[in-house]
Amino acid sequence: MTFLPSLRTLGGAHDADTANATLSEIEARLRALTSNAQRTIASSKQTALAAGLVGGAVIVACAYLLGRRRGRRRASVLEIRRV
Repeated sequence: MTFLPSLRTLGGAHDADTANATLSEIEARLRALTSNAQRTIASSKQTALAAGLVGGAVIVACAYLLGRRRGRRRASVLEIRRV
């Protein structure tokens, strides 16, 4: 199997020189894979949070500025003259 390269053959055709992988070998390899994934997730979580906050702030700022522009275009100019 390509995602478990260090394990010996898991079921299927057996050669004379190939033995089955033990449960402890499988557990150790899966624990190593999950610990690597958890480290990767933990290290990228802060980056993703910061990017999300910056993206949200940009969206709010754009909505505010576009709303101001639209309001200025729709607002009528009123002149008051004394008679």
